[in-house]
Amino acid sequence: MQTFDRLVTVFGGSGFVGRHVVRALAKRGFRIRVAVRRPDLAGHLQPLGAVGQIHAVQANLRYPDSVRQAVAGAEIVINCVGILYETGRQKFDSVQARGAAAVARAASEAGARLIHISAIGADAESAALYARTKAAGEAAVREAAADAVILRPSIVFGPEDDFFNRFAAMAQMSPVLPLVGGGETRFQPVFVGDLAEAVMAAVDGRANAGATYELGGPAVKSFRELLELVLKTTQRNRLLVPLPFGLARLQAKVLQLLPKPMLTEDQVELLKSDNVVSEAAKAEGRTLEGLGIHPQSVEAIVPSYLWRFRKHGQFAEPAR
Repeated sequence: MQTFDRLVTVFGGSGFVGRHVVRALAKRGFRIRVAVRRPDLAGHLQPLGAVGQIHAVQANLRYPDSVRQAVAGAEIVINCVGILYETGRQKFDSVQARGAAAVARAASEAGARLIHISAIGADAESAALYARTKAAGEAAVREAAADAVILRPSIVFGPEDDFFNRFAAMAQMSPVLPLVGGGETRFQPVFVGDLAEAVMAAVDGRANAGATYELGGPAVKSFRELLELVLKTTQRNRLLVPLPFGLARLQAKVLQLLPKPMLTEDQVELLKSDNVVSEAAKAEGRTLEGLGIHPQSVEAIVPSYLWRFRKHGQFAEPAR
């Protein structure tokens, strides 16, 4: 029976990004401890590895003792936890700031290397609480574990993403799609598989200790261009309507009351700033390319999963 001697703890391993990280670790032969709030809901991770290779444990970033127990004995700790909007006790500060601090302190105390996934746009001066707490999390990581590798992706896309799937679903029901702020905000979407490979580069020691990497795909796209891609891929003719930031904020006040909001006031604030790799990161090689990874484009990946939003029976699944 195969044994897996090197232990990695992955916080948030059952989420969109986390499951791809777990899959990549499993392929490399690590033993993986997935730290999640609900281990009973992490059974979908088991097929990603061999028998006994992946084990889910209960941990809550609001309770440092559970975090320390999840880290005990690990060689490497990877923090994939993040939220797009607040719900119940899941607040930006408790998850992305104080939660990140708890993971960093536990990793440091255990002598484990830390890889922390943040986000492009993390900014202590931002008007968006999401961005401020991401910055606070980074600062806490640097304070507790100066040699940690921080990865800042732009918006992440893939089969379970919250961006392309959300707007494709909207296009099924609505004759119009909103272009918040006129649709001019620029993004540099990064494929979740490429983000997982960046994590593996840090795991393998190919990333510089203590460095912050900014991860984006091969092309910068405007919000309008991304929605046009959604409509082209799903073969739907919908009107793209510019929505001024002020009006978008008023709509968000109502929409954010939903259990899974389509738009929040915080997200409106985020859309006021571009979300792309900085020139400094490019010049210093703190990018996917600098890690030896050739990023995949939205055009190459998105049609492979958005085809299911086309009209039923009219289009076949694309060849793989």
